[in-house]
Amino acid sequence: MLAAYCAAAAAAPVLVRALGRAAFAPLAAVLAAAAGWAVWPWLRGGAPRTESWSWISGLGLHLYLRSDPLTWMMMVIVGGVGALIVLYCGRYFTGAEPKLGAFAGELVGFGAAMLGLVLSDDIVLLYVFWELTTVLSYLLIGYDAERGIARRAATQAIVITTFGGLAMLVGLLLLGQAAGTYRLSAILAAPPGGGAVTAAVALILVGALSKSALVPFGLWLPGAMAAPTPVSAFLHAAAMVKAGVFLVARLAPAFAGTPGWRPVVLGCGIATMLLAGWRALREHDLKLLLAYGTVSQLGFMFVLVGAGNRVAALAGFTVLLAHALFKSALFLAVGVVDHSTGTRDLRKLSGLGRRTPVLFGAAIAAAASMAGVPATLGFAGKEAAYEAFLGGDVGLAVLLAVGSALTAAYTLRFLWGAFARKEGVAPREVHRPGALLLAPVVLLAAAGVVIGLLAAQLNAPIGREAAPFPVKGHGGYHLSAWHGFGLPLLLTAVSLAVGVALFVLGRRIARAPQFFEPEEVYLRFMHGLNTFALQLTGTVQRGSLPNYLLIILLVAAGLAGGAVVTGLPWPDPLSERIWDGPAQALVALLTVVAAAMAIRARDRGQTVVLSGASGFGVSTLFVLQGAPDLALTQFLVETASLIVFVLVLRRLPARFSTRSPAQRTVHLAVGALTGLMAAVVTLLAAQARRSVPVSAAYPGAAKEAGGSNIVATALVDLRAWDTLGESVVIALAALGVTSMVFARRPLSAPPPPGPGTTVWGVEEITALDEAPPGGWLAAGSTLAAERRSIVFEAVARTIFHTVLLYSLFLLFTAHSAPGGGFSGGIVAGLALAVRYLAGGPFELREAAPVPAGALLGGGVVVAAGTALGGLGWGHAVLQSTSVDAHVPVLGHVHLVTSLLFEIGVYLIVVGLVLTVLNVLGAEVDRQTEADRAGGGVPG
Repeated sequence: MLAAYCAAAAAAPVLVRALGRAAFAPLAAVLAAAAGWAVWPWLRGGAPRTESWSWISGLGLHLYLRSDPLTWMMMVIVGGVGALIVLYCGRYFTGAEPKLGAFAGELVGFGAAMLGLVLSDDIVLLYVFWELTTVLSYLLIGYDAERGIARRAATQAIVITTFGGLAMLVGLLLLGQAAGTYRLSAILAAPPGGGAVTAAVALILVGALSKSALVPFGLWLPGAMAAPTPVSAFLHAAAMVKAGVFLVARLAPAFAGTPGWRPVVLGCGIATMLLAGWRALREHDLKLLLAYGTVSQLGFMFVLVGAGNRVAALAGFTVLLAHALFKSALFLAVGVVDHSTGTRDLRKLSGLGRRTPVLFGAAIAAAASMAGVPATLGFAGKEAAYEAFLGGDVGLAVLLAVGSALTAAYTLRFLWGAFARKEGVAPREVHRPGALLLAPVVLLAAAGVVIGLLAAQLNAPIGREAAPFPVKGHGGYHLSAWHGFGLPLLLTAVSLAVGVALFVLGRRIARAPQFFEPEEVYLRFMHGLNTFALQLTGTVQRGSLPNYLLIILLVAAGLAGGAVVTGLPWPDPLSERIWDGPAQALVALLTVVAAAMAIRARDRGQTVVLSGASGFGVSTLFVLQGAPDLALTQFLVETASLIVFVLVLRRLPARFSTRSPAQRTVHLAVGALTGLMAAVVTLLAAQARRSVPVSAAYPGAAKEAGGSNIVATALVDLRAWDTLGESVVIALAALGVTSMVFARRPLSAPPPPGPGTTVWGVEEITALDEAPPGGWLAAGSTLAAERRSIVFEAVARTIFHTVLLYSLFLLFTAHSAPGGGFSGGIVAGLALAVRYLAGGPFELREAAPVPAGALLGGGVVVAAGTALGGLGWGHAVLQSTSVDAHVPVLGHVHLVTSLLFEIGVYLIVVGLVLTVLNVLGAEVDRQTEADRAGGGVPG
């Protein structure tokens, strides 16, 4: 079913493009199929069904799905009500809607996310679907993105619900760790205890409260009425806002006794029911009136399912089903009113009841269920709610009755506002709605009444949902359309009578002072948050990269120091080997001295050279330690870094102007402290190891992969996912360099100058292709004489191809000798850098006529293609295989498919270096020439 929902969501844009509005019919059939599958086991009972698939077996993550009575009812609601709403869309929207296909896909995709949420038996998977509903609701609320109110409402919804979702994620992880399992059914069967569980439950409740728009997170739901009416009916009546209620209902049997549960759930539920119900009496927009009514009803449901006793749960699940029916019907009815009259403002509507009798009758039936009038499903649920609390918590029962009175009052306000004749209000022109637009409203409203008359038949299915809850008081209560005269019926009558009185006093209530304005509260909060962020950013982020690095290093050293002093096992200094020979000590000393001198230096060139010397010292230590691959890579990276620094330094002053002796001393101290902490933590980590390191198996794994170089094999075989990710990061870094330095300049070469300009010191060169052909040194006609070095140009040309061949040697021999795609790519890049330094960008174009972007993109494609190729020649992504063949002249040839992966890395690194040369080098040269031509300060 999940696959069918996802496939329907993916196919929806194509179907809408091909069939127009008629495409909503087959899409509705997919949603209805889930309801049809679930309705039989829900009504007749049966053992829960479970399915599982391995997701990330190494982390113990599995896709566990489980269906039980509560899941089946939620599937009936999401699938059945959702199908009618999707059918409704086929007549609500016009065929000219430009984004109708995307809307259809998002709406069905939301149904898939909601279905996955209620089926999830793994709390991590539940969170994934939980956040999918958040993202899709953001897209659906912001459907009309041209309207500022829709954009603001979508942003408000995603900010609040995402905040709650992140808090819930932390709570779920804490709960899973405490229980020793992340499987929800196992956690509920043997709930853990302790302070961590109390904190976990509190955080989970934050997520549930925010998703169901309860106090203090109920700010977003009224604003979400900017969404199209079908979205409000599906997300904010039948599905999304029920997710919080569903989660509380799942956890209540096991955790209702947790400290803090009842004050949070019952307190927030009652406060929401009363505040939102009062606010609904002041609204003039019919959708906003229903939105506040929805918030109020959600508070009511929270109280019932979170109370932790069986009769209250029975009432809660009944109200949940009734609310899905009557509130979605009323939202769709508002859509018909808006569609027929062009307004939802009850002050502008008059006499609509007589002109749309079918719609008026359906609205009366749905509204009666919402108010709790006898013979409706809403009445059966509210009577059970009173019965649940009258025996032990009379005060709570009275508060629920007050909330029900408010419900009755805003129900009457809705009917009067939408359909009654009002004095002084001229009847609006009405476009009679079609049968297909009315049918979903009528069916949903009628279902609330018919099922209410058959409420006794729901005892078995809803009783199975309430079975996990403990019995408190008289547990023999059963649902019925009529229990006779008693205290619950008296409370119902009183609440309806008070509701009528409140409705009569409606004008005075509308003039009463308002407790709070949700939109204003949200805007003030976001304004304060933005102000605080600006102040904080302005304080700590002054645009100084050294200060940023200083803060990062201090925080890292502080965290490491905190970990060190908390009692970790200290190694015995006498048992640690300080060095393998005196050469290492000497190189280490020179490395430290070079680093310290780099900090103390006041000349930029000296700093670059000394920092490079420090890096070369580390490379030498790798050589002495017997790590040639690391040494080779470090040497090459340090050399390439020096070239990059040289390219940039040409546009910077020769000396530092702001580095005082005190600053240099602080930098030296922080660097020494950070290095010391890194060394100590490394020693402690090695001392704390209790298991055999995974690297112990690398030699055997490398041999199995067909290679004798363990480092290279680990990078492209054993840990190929890491290397693939790092390669993509390199490609993104190249794009970032380009966009930050000079986004308008193409990656391949500087654009040709116009006529009459000076290029690299030569007059009247109008295009690159106009350089005199046939010259061995391209710089001969493109560089000014004072900038040329004939010896350097000749040497660069002479050794260029040899260096390229050496780079290919490193590439092809990586499995058996030091090297690899990264090292080979750096060597090739250094060859290009030498050509650039010798002859400028024209010489670079002669050496590398391929655009850097093509190299980057081709490298990513080759690396990713090799990853997928593992499925063809192996059994997993990135799996490699070896090929042995006898080739004439060459003899025996041993090839490993991971060589293709290495080639991709090679191309990416060459593309990065070429990008740096074109952007940092050529652009700096261009600016320098512009300065000289304009009489500016030369670089």
